[in-house]
Amino acid sequence: MAFAAAATVVALAFALSTLDRWQITRRRHVAAWTAALVLFTGASASLLLGAAIGWSSATFRAFYYLGAIANVPVLALGTIELLLGPRWGTRCARAVAAFCLFSAGVLTVAPLRAPIDPDTLPRGADVFGPLPRVLAALGSSVGALVIFVGAMWSIVGLLRSRASARPAIANLLIAAGTVVLSVGGLFNSVASEMTSFAASLVLGIVLIFAGFLTATVASPPRLLTAVTALPTTMAGDPPDPQGDDSELGLGNRSG
Repeated sequence: MAFAAAATVVALAFALSTLDRWQITRRRHVAAWTAALVLFTGASASLLLGAAIGWSSATFRAFYYLGAIANVPVLALGTIELLLGPRWGTRCARAVAAFCLFSAGVLTVAPLRAPIDPDTLPRGADVFGPLPRVLAALGSSVGALVIFVGAMWSIVGLLRSRASARPAIANLLIAAGTVVLSVGGLFNSVASEMTSFAASLVLGIVLIFAGFLTATVASPPRLLTAVTALPTTMAGDPPDPQGDDSELGLGNRSG
């Protein structure tokens, strides 16, 4: 239960940081990251609730949807919005919204294949049929791939420009945290240890938050307002008041 509480607190802190950034810039990609972190906070809170008062159909459905299905695709949407601009971002936003809505409907009506033990984190393979598990695998794997490729893209760009190593280190931490979260979203399909699963959530969000801190430690006043994107980089120059994406080491981009 302690790990679930820690994951909830850290995720909430990170979500508030990105929300603060979005209030300043009104950038679409920051809005996507904020939404994803809110989803992660909800998933962690569901895990905490299940550990504290016992699992039920409602708590596990919420946990599975928020953490294993919807979270990573929304996070990856921020990558697309930033790297490819609003035209591709709008198209992908529609696809992600359709995927999330369809998945929500599936999780709401999916029959349970077995009773839920209130004292044990259920396994997706034991509780749900194939479709919810396919949706979880699809959302986590594709979303993580988008984020990882975006991170590598930005890191290669930094190395070619001989910029500071700090953004590259930050992006490695962020990409690693995203992979851990993606694997954690599938973990309960193959194992039932609640403590181990909760620990993977803590590790993933701490790695991401460490990447954020690494990228912003040189500029304390920007700590709560200059959030490094999960798949992007941050140059050493301070951002302009309009929140130009050039601060992320990607050059000027619309949207």
